[in-house]
Amino acid sequence: MWSGARVFRLALFSSVVGMVLAAPSAHAQTLSGGALAKALQQGGYVIVMRHASSPREAPNKPEANPDNPKAERQLDAEGRATATAMGTALRQLRIPIGEVLTSPTYRALETVRYAQLGAPQTYVELGDNGQSMQGGTPAQAAWLKNRVTQFPTRSNTIIITHLPNLTAAFAQQAEGVADGEALIFGSAGRSGATLVARVKIEEWPKMRL
Repeated sequence: MWSGARVFRLALFSSVVGMVLAAPSAHAQTLSGGALAKALQQGGYVIVMRHASSPREAPNKPEANPDNPKAERQLDAEGRATATAMGTALRQLRIPIGEVLTSPTYRALETVRYAQLGAPQTYVELGDNGQSMQGGTPAQAAWLKNRVTQFPTRSNTIIITHLPNLTAAFAQQAEGVADGEALIFGSAGRSGATLVARVKIEEWPKMRL
């Protein structure tokens, strides 16, 4: 015969499991297309994106852009084109952008520049620690998870970072995130932030109201 304490523990475990099973899928999206554009027009969201397309290897110094003296990884032709098209789409859709937070890496700053997102604020917490695809720490992940719960009013915040930081902070939600892809978070009240959409960088120009 089970003791009262064991019955209580079993009931508590069942309750927790029930809540987990009732939770929405990590890839569930509540907004898309025109509905997403209209929501973003009102502001209040945090858009966390991976920088636009960039070769995995840094260029040789002679091949680096003139304003890339450290010869860091830089955007390729696709990255430059898609970042430009994304920025144009945001303006055409009249989606207001407030704060722009970015990794201090060259390729992240290039993404901001080609998208014409405005003057960015650089944060080492969003960087790659000079390790490219191997960068990211638990402290950086915690910082990012906290930052996406700080929702603006009447505008949207854009955060540009790297794959290791995204997957460390949002393990399931960021699974398979592509270059330039964005995770869009909205308020979940006291629960913090909830993922409302994932948008590939090439999808912004296709969005219609």
